[in-house]
Amino acid sequence: MEGIRMKVLLVDDHALFAKSLSIALGDFSEIEKFFSTKDIQNLEQQIVAELPDILLIDINLGKLTDEDGLMIAQRLLDRFPEQKIVILSGYNVPVYRKEAKRIGTKGFISKEIEPSELLNILLDINEGGTYFPSEEVFIEDLTENEKRVLELVARGVKRKEIAEQLYISERTVSNHLQHIFEKLQVGSTVEAVTKAMRMGYITIKTN
Repeated sequence: MEGIRMKVLLVDDHALFAKSLSIALGDFSEIEKFFSTKDIQNLEQQIVAELPDILLIDINLGKLTDEDGLMIAQRLLDRFPEQKIVILSGYNVPVYRKEAKRIGTKGFISKEIEPSELLNILLDINEGGTYFPSEEVFIEDLTENEKRVLELVARGVKRKEIAEQLYISERTVSNHLQHIFEKLQVGSTVEAVTKAMRMGYITIKTN
């Protein structure tokens, strides 16, 4: 990879992180140019003007936009299918990694990564590689109905009430829970809720 130099554009709402990453990557000769932006509205124009080799996008962009980083990445890939996009995020959960891969990004990288390791990954991606950390082993994705059942369980709703709310029988609720236990490889509703939240399948809003 000797002689390869990259232009990297970061989309992130945290100025301090952007500055820190700029300083860290600036130490490497392989980085021709590192620049960051918060201007989501004019992001497409920036891509056309700057022609970054790799576009890094954070998942959580705060108040910059109503879209999350994955939604923006998908929109940009529709417009620029050859653009190499990498999701850089503090949310290292399997569901996000899987979605990033599904929509066609080239990688999913934790913000906790060391600069030298990040550089090596970006160099590999620039040469046509991809980077998606190994996911936790589970049988298959939870269905939408299973997620809904588990969300209600997490809120303390009883099986009979779950059945009434979802217009299904209590037997069906029990079947859903059994399938959830098998897929997540757990033995109780508490374990199922805890693991599903950690993996990003469900979120419990608090007042």
